[in-house]
Amino acid sequence: MEPWSTNLGNSVRKLSNSTVSALRPEAARYEVTDSEIPGLKLRVSPSGAMTYALIYRNLEGKKVRYTIGRHGAITPAQARKLALAKLAQVRLGEDPQEEKRQRRRQAAIPTLGDFIEKQYLPWFKSHYKGRSTKSTLDQFESLHSDRLDQLTAWKLEKWRKGKLDSGIKPGTCNRHLAALKAALSRAVEWGLLTDNPAAGLKSLKEDDRAIVRYLSADEEKRLRAAMIARDDRLREGRRSGNAWRQARGYESLPTKDDGHPDHLTPMVLLSINTGMRQGEVFNLVWPDVDLSRAMIAVRGATAKSGKTRHIPLNTEALDVLQSWRRQRPDASGYVFPGRQGGRLNNVKKAWQGLLVAAKIKAFRWHDMRHHFASKLVMAGVDINTVRELLGHSDIKMTLRYAHLAPEHKAAAVARLVE
Repeated sequence: MEPWSTNLGNSVRKLSNSTVSALRPEAARYEVTDSEIPGLKLRVSPSGAMTYALIYRNLEGKKVRYTIGRHGAITPAQARKLALAKLAQVRLGEDPQEEKRQRRRQAAIPTLGDFIEKQYLPWFKSHYKGRSTKSTLDQFESLHSDRLDQLTAWKLEKWRKGKLDSGIKPGTCNRHLAALKAALSRAVEWGLLTDNPAAGLKSLKEDDRAIVRYLSADEEKRLRAAMIARDDRLREGRRSGNAWRQARGYESLPTKDDGHPDHLTPMVLLSINTGMRQGEVFNLVWPDVDLSRAMIAVRGATAKSGKTRHIPLNTEALDVLQSWRRQRPDASGYVFPGRQGGRLNNVKKAWQGLLVAAKIKAFRWHDMRHHFASKLVMAGVDINTVRELLGHSDIKMTLRYAHLAPEHKAAAVARLVE
């Protein structure tokens, strides 16, 4: 314990404005005890700062020092009033110092929005390069202003019910909840939460055999025709633009008459023939494309399952990648790069225009993955092989396509009359 001044150390006197004004700092700090309230002390530092504090014993019998405030910010009378209030709490079995620590801990706990933006997303991006979960995390933006410790199972249940009431399907709600659970699990692991408030929320029941959307033969024919027509328009536009440039003495741009005018057609044909997710196509790099062996590696770091899978290329997928490769001088970067060679992340406008031209309705980019799986099943490929090609970790996900192989069911019921 530090030595107090032999002059005023441990002195007892009534703390009043006149008493406190008469105190002077010394070489060592010292304390003056109030004569009216046991435990109320005024500490005087060598710097001249004076601080009121209350000394009391907590429920465990240990001496606790509770800082009331600085002289100047509060008067001796206010310090005495606050000390009496804190002593009343102690008599009721409360611990003011522990409450203060709790408030400080709570003040240090971030809101869900700050946690996601400043801690979780940077961690996620460093561990799952090329994968994006931002759009999913945005789905619980209404909870972003809540501190992590203010999130309760009931509050999260109300949030989910609101999603359902707004027309969002149970399967989508389940994915959003899974993303929230994962984020909050990290908060627990990093010491920001004691328990995960979403841990007890069960997934909603959903129809895992729902009818999947895939292209009919006529729709696929129209889609392919629309791609050809679009590519022809782009080439003609480039030729027309070059004619304008030449007339003004400018250098002509490559016409790409022997290749693809842009990335859309190669991406669509690759998706239809491999069942790759859009994000997997965006993340695909040339080192993971083996044209000599006609094989693509989808890396676990960019795959939804987190596991690497290999997809063989059929002749159409191989041809389109070979022709596209001849147009791309960089053999180390993205197969379908965005601006300045970075990762492409949006083809919505071009895709929607293509669907309008093909007169195809209610068909998402992800449905090309369903189209790939559906055609495989209808061609007689077994469900487990389809599962491996799609990269499903659970065959239940793949069983949604089982109804597309009617000949097996027909053969089974035919045995009843044999």
